[in-house]
Amino acid sequence: MFENIWGFVIIGGPILLAGALIWAMTHNRLSKRQQRESEGATKQLYAEQAEQDRERGTDPG
Repeated sequence: MFENIWGFVIIGGPILLAGALIWAMTHNRLSKRQQRESEGATKQLYAEQAEQDRERGTDPG
């Protein structure tokens, strides 16, 4: 009885894990619009931080 269960665990487990990883990789992608929005927001945050650093006199550049 337990031999059948272990066979499933040893063979089915990695197959199930691989399937879950493939599914996650294919469904965890941003659209082009989302990528542009994210990049724009990041650049804006960096610009704001750089301005704050200049105001405090801690700008490394």
